[in-house]
Amino acid sequence: MADPSSYRPKPGEIPDSPGVYRFRDEHRRVIYVGKAKSLRQRLANYFQDLAGLHPRTRSMVTTAASVEWTVVSTEVEALQLEYSWIKEYDPRFNVKYRDDKSYPYLAVTMNEEFPRVQVMRGHKKKGVRYFGPYAHAWAIRDTVDLLLRVFPVRTCSAGVFKNAARTGRPCLLGYIGKCSAPCVDRVSAEDHRELAEEFCDFMAGRTGTYLRRLEKQMTEAAEDMEYERAARLRDDIGALKKAMEKNAVVLADATDADLIAVAEDELEAAVQIFHVRGGRVRGQRGWVTDKVEEITTGALVEHALQQLYGEESGDAVPREVLVPALPDPVEPVQQWLTGRRGSGVSLRIPQRGDKKALMETVERNAQQALVLHKTKRASDLTTRSRALEEISDALGLDSAPLRIECYDISHLQGDDVVASMVVFEDGLARKSEYRRFQIKGFAGQDDVRSMHEVITRRFRRYLAEKERTGEWTDGRDGAEGTAPDGLNEPPASTLTEDDGRPKRFAYPPQLVVVDGGAPQVAAARRALDELGIDDIAVCGLAKRLEEVWLPGDDDPVVLPRTSEGLYLLQRVRDEAHRFAITYQRAKRAKRFRSSPLDDVPGLGDTRRQALIKHFGSLKKLRSATIDQICDVPGIGRKTAETIVAALARAAPAAPAVNTATGEIMDDTEEPADSTGSPGEPVPTGAPDERRGQER
Repeated sequence: MADPSSYRPKPGEIPDSPGVYRFRDEHRRVIYVGKAKSLRQRLANYFQDLAGLHPRTRSMVTTAASVEWTVVSTEVEALQLEYSWIKEYDPRFNVKYRDDKSYPYLAVTMNEEFPRVQVMRGHKKKGVRYFGPYAHAWAIRDTVDLLLRVFPVRTCSAGVFKNAARTGRPCLLGYIGKCSAPCVDRVSAEDHRELAEEFCDFMAGRTGTYLRRLEKQMTEAAEDMEYERAARLRDDIGALKKAMEKNAVVLADATDADLIAVAEDELEAAVQIFHVRGGRVRGQRGWVTDKVEEITTGALVEHALQQLYGEESGDAVPREVLVPALPDPVEPVQQWLTGRRGSGVSLRIPQRGDKKALMETVERNAQQALVLHKTKRASDLTTRSRALEEISDALGLDSAPLRIECYDISHLQGDDVVASMVVFEDGLARKSEYRRFQIKGFAGQDDVRSMHEVITRRFRRYLAEKERTGEWTDGRDGAEGTAPDGLNEPPASTLTEDDGRPKRFAYPPQLVVVDGGAPQVAAARRALDELGIDDIAVCGLAKRLEEVWLPGDDDPVVLPRTSEGLYLLQRVRDEAHRFAITYQRAKRAKRFRSSPLDDVPGLGDTRRQALIKHFGSLKKLRSATIDQICDVPGIGRKTAETIVAALARAAPAAPAVNTATGEIMDDTEEPADSTGSPGEPVPTGAPDERRGQER
């Protein structure tokens, strides 16, 4: 725990101007980002008597080891920079709403020649029109199913579309009239795009004009005694009205607005957003966050606005944003929203009428979301805390292991030996900190030696980072600040950029778990001892009886089968095994797909495929002359000579064997579009069929 006075800037160093500041911990990670109209006045608040600070603020300043700042011209620039840094550094003491990338949207890919209607999640792409978000994907599919009767836009994937174009037969939707079948040229690209634009107009709320036009066409068809066409138009109108009924009218004046409500207590806050377009609720989403800093409702709203519109522009930012409390000051936020939209944005609190009534509905949703979240999380937090305490008691640790790292070795009969490192913090997986290793120190199968190498490499980098930041200068191995000898590693200056993010191996765990028994545990402990690290606990979890092994103990620690601590260790171990074997299989597959042509400089995928297509197999290409290779389009004489030389250097591949019949398969029979490199043996057994030999 640091004393804030140890890193407090000298009087007069802090400028009295707008800016953004960052607090860093002893490992140089950014733990808090803030903005201020006056940096001098704001930062002075953090360095007062600790007894006068809010408990969360006190925890932040005592965790920090340094503070730095960046001066900007205006408060709007400070707002933008604060948002960028929070997204980049993910500081632990900032309010961070859980990202809503899992919410499904109805998307129309207007950036394609033949636009496609589909469900999309994740980051928004340029040139794609989005509608929503929706609470459930099935709600999108129900709406699309109704609208395809009137707007038969393409919904199939690129593969299905290309296959239909190749065969000349549309899919089922094309036959039943729910797709205009541009794949078989039933409509031109221009007509299909016009259909997609009408679909987007209807979804955007411009429904009245289109319905009146259809009703007029239905009346005219009936007057002309075209009763079948009139009946189809009648059914189309019914389908559109049914789709419209799914979105209730909430504001009679066809308002475009977003309504944001906040429900909070001392520890957490829930935010709910209703997206109203054309007077109808077009989407809803919500976030929950821990209040890890002392923060007002207006500041929570400001963070929600940053999360909601930080990556949006144009019409995605509505003309009106209704909130329960205004940020202080409100002018920079309003200017920022106006800049994102490109025109004026009204940010205000609704006072009366339909908008205030709707805001009350949104607030009720936020309250319910907070209650539901706290009900779920209470049991989750209790369970994780109990698991960590059980592990601490069983292993005799001084405190609960808030950060656990687990290592596993994977190989296939000694080939493609790799290792994985997974990280759990507070009992939850932190996938951004996962790492994987290739075993480089030796060849062959030796799990104990592999474990020693991986632990050595990981913690040597940790020591190098401590040396770089000046935390470790006790002169090991006879030279001050010099890491112990061993495997070749990058110099300390290249290990972690000075950007505050927890890159690579700068942050140590309280507990190292290895997948294995006493030999693997002893190897891990020996690696740490050789590096002079004695403040990190080590244990192993053996698969056979789920026994926990400690260094130097002849007997394992046996946790009860119902123990939450054992369950957490099993989850950590299983995640390390999954991560390791996934990497090992990918590495092995890449090796099987390799080809001598890969080593030919300047020969890309297109010309490699042209060669195989021309000759039919790698075996026939080996027997071809330079002149014959030059006959392939795009292959010059110099490239042909290089290809011949590369094939001559490469030993012919061993023949592939059919494991079912024992027949030796000549690679001339392999089709040119095989998933493996033509002429190279592709393993016929699936990975699961060889799992008994795979570690």
